[in-house]
Amino acid sequence: MIDFNSQTIFKLKRDRTPNTKAIEPLLVPGEKVIGSYTVFRDHVVFTDKRIIAVSVQGMTGLKKDFTTLPYSKVSAYSVQSAGVLDIDSEMELYFAGVGKVHFEFSGGSDVVAIGQAISRYIL
Repeated sequence: MIDFNSQTIFKLKRDRTPNTKAIEPLLVPGEKVIGSYTVFRDHVVFTDKRIIAVSVQGMTGLKKDFTTLPYSKVSAYSVQSAGVLDIDSEMELYFAGVGKVHFEFSGGSDVVAIGQAISRYIL
């Protein structure tokens, strides 16, 4: 799902009924989900502490790869909000030791709330 070696961008679509069952065992006590987004069978969950990317693998979808990116490792980020004609928004995060991660969101995503959560950890 998150490819650190290429600039491939997938548009994340807001998951109106978040299915966080797969990531629940990874959450620490008190960690809250801010938003859940899907692209094909994969999904990305933003919590108040980190980003968890879930890559569903295989024909049955039972095999999953989890990548967790803690906000505490973000050294800088940028947010591009949606406009009148361009309803998509974007976010770039720069992680120490990893590099840049780019997300593009389809309309209706609250990247400002995600940005606020990130700011609480890096400021």
